[in-house]
Amino acid sequence: MSPTPIGRRGFLKGGLGAAALAATGGALAACAPGAPGAGGAGAQPSKLARPTASASSVKGEITVWNRSGDLFKVFDAAIGRFRQAYPNVTVRHQAVDIDAKLANTLISGTDVPDGSFWDDARIGGQAEHLYDLTDLIAPYRERTSAYKLSVNTVGGRIYGVPWDLDPGLLWYREDVLESAGVDPAGLATYDDLLTAARTVKEKDPRTRPIHLEKTPFLSQLWLEMLANQQGTSLTDAQGRLRLDSPEYRRILTWVRSAVDDGLVTHAPYLEPADISALDGGQQVFVPWAIWWSFAPQQLLKATKGRWRAAPLPAWTPGGARSGAMGGSSFVIPAKARNPELAWLLYEFLCFKEPGYTAVYGPNDVYPGGLSTSIPSYTPALDPDKPLFRPIEALGGQDLWKVAVEAAATIPAAAPIPGWWAQSVDYLGDNLQRLMSGRMSPDQVITESVEKIQRNLIDRS
Repeated sequence: MSPTPIGRRGFLKGGLGAAALAATGGALAACAPGAPGAGGAGAQPSKLARPTASASSVKGEITVWNRSGDLFKVFDAAIGRFRQAYPNVTVRHQAVDIDAKLANTLISGTDVPDGSFWDDARIGGQAEHLYDLTDLIAPYRERTSAYKLSVNTVGGRIYGVPWDLDPGLLWYREDVLESAGVDPAGLATYDDLLTAARTVKEKDPRTRPIHLEKTPFLSQLWLEMLANQQGTSLTDAQGRLRLDSPEYRRILTWVRSAVDDGLVTHAPYLEPADISALDGGQQVFVPWAIWWSFAPQQLLKATKGRWRAAPLPAWTPGGARSGAMGGSSFVIPAKARNPELAWLLYEFLCFKEPGYTAVYGPNDVYPGGLSTSIPSYTPALDPDKPLFRPIEALGGQDLWKVAVEAAATIPAAAPIPGWWAQSVDYLGDNLQRLMSGRMSPDQVITESVEKIQRNLIDRS
């Protein structure tokens, strides 16, 4: 079976804020809410105990929700492997519009599933309706991405089983750089990237080498990837806004420099204008999450096989070479009928080799393996034991090795608040004004801070 469009783009639809996503075509936030009290002031989380029965004796039935699409098929097959390990557990795997139904279901307590896939950014805001999984995850904690643990943590307790990790990478046209005499190995900092873009443009004046995102939601998500790379995010652990900071000012100043020098293509993510600029040779650099690998594998025609991936440049010499952009985990509702069995399923998929291999390894949907993210459990991330194969659409590049090494540099995150999606109306919109040359970095920061503080923080 040939792979259908790698489900990451569709999979991302509905991630944060249905209205925003409907407008952007899909995206996913990388962080969790979790300002103190996000789980509900005074709420007492339900702790889940580990099942004591053996794999052969444990029995029962669970209902788990997932999104429809290619990833549903991948998980369906992986659940088949779980059934082999736990022969007396029946799993009712259902395709559901999770973003439309799950939160309301958790609140109403009616027809609650035993477990569900969910965006990291949604978990903290519903923590009071979820099982506290801290004790169950404890044996795996030291071997799980610090970033994923942080985005699933509210008030020091963990409410999601960390699944995927989505490192940011620098996608580039190898043939164009070679023609321009640019060595991609020399792109160590974002200043290096600007210099390389100027060199490419001098060689071919029609190019506007660097992709900048034209949808407010995705551009803000992209901004957060670059902020995470510097170890910061929109709010700190206490929920205080920290947009007015050297790290955000550094990013916005870099963006404005690229705009002022005519080095950017400002286009919406993988829509026709974007694809035309990519295939037409106008765009040469795309700093984006690993799930951009969808483009050369499924969408690009003329330039398929000419793209490569590298770690992101660093913001300062020797700094982190990646940040996270997107991510999901699994939750177990506090009113689940068989939560222990749901935990066994998610433990198998995320922390057991047969489980994560079944998810990421070659399968009927993706014969080369699922290459749009990587596991967040570090024992699964051996650079020499790839779960997915080198990608022909990337000239046979070993994307696994690049992604794993980049992911190892991702800093932990501070939680983000439940109003993150609404802040796109201010920060995301102003970021677009910056990218179109209508705002300065200081204007973006000053106006966005004032509106977010007044309209979202002070009213929450």
